Amino acid sequence: MTPPTTYRFTHRAPRDLHDRVALAFTKLLRFCADLFFARRYGHRAVVLETVAAVPGMVAGTLQHLRALRNMCDDRGWVRQLLDEAENERMHLMTFLAITQPSRFERVLVRLAQGVFYNLFFVVYLVSARTAHRIVGYFEEEACRSYTEYLAGIDAGRYENVPAPQIAIDYWKLPANARLREVVIAVRKDEAGHRDVNHGFADALSGDATALGDAAR
Repeated sequence: MTPPTTYRFTHRAPRDLHDRVALAFTKLLRFCADLFFARRYGHRAVVLETVAAVPGMVAGTLQHLRALRNMCDDRGWVRQLLDEAENERMHLMTFLAITQPSRFERVLVRLAQGVFYNLFFVVYLVSARTAHRIVGYFEEEACRSYTEYLAGIDAGRYENVPAPQIAIDYWKLPANARLREVVIAVRKDEAGHRDVNHGFADALSGDATALGDAAR
């Protein structure tokens, strides 16, 4: 029997100006993605995952340099952030095996990555707390999008194709796994990134309990 698509969303309500700016920026990007991709979730995943892999690498690099500069422990953040970037890259490689982007989308990826990398780099230098909150809200929207994708698969709007081998190997899925199982696995990853980045943002705002939780 196919498991239900019900999913319990968690939203971190904004508490101050940092949070409100992060949420507004996220909603703007969500609007642009909805406008451009509509319900083409496979293509949306390919393009957006190329951008989603950027924050972890930027944050990991800057946290690494901070630890070296201050000659202090990184509290486990660097490895966590670089693992996040690698995980997002695997999402991209998985969806590339399912949906091939158009030539225009490939050009869009180059432009979006160039702009977003530099923008996120500057934001992180100015306010790492805001940058992590942005990623936390990004991941909330990712969970929402993958849930919508899953509902479309269950409704028959998108073909439930066999899972690519790269996904079966990476998530250790059954040999007969389908796209549905892949989307569920990816959504679980995104939920983890959501919680970690909200935890990092809380830690940087002075929440001592969040500091240890975020690094785990």
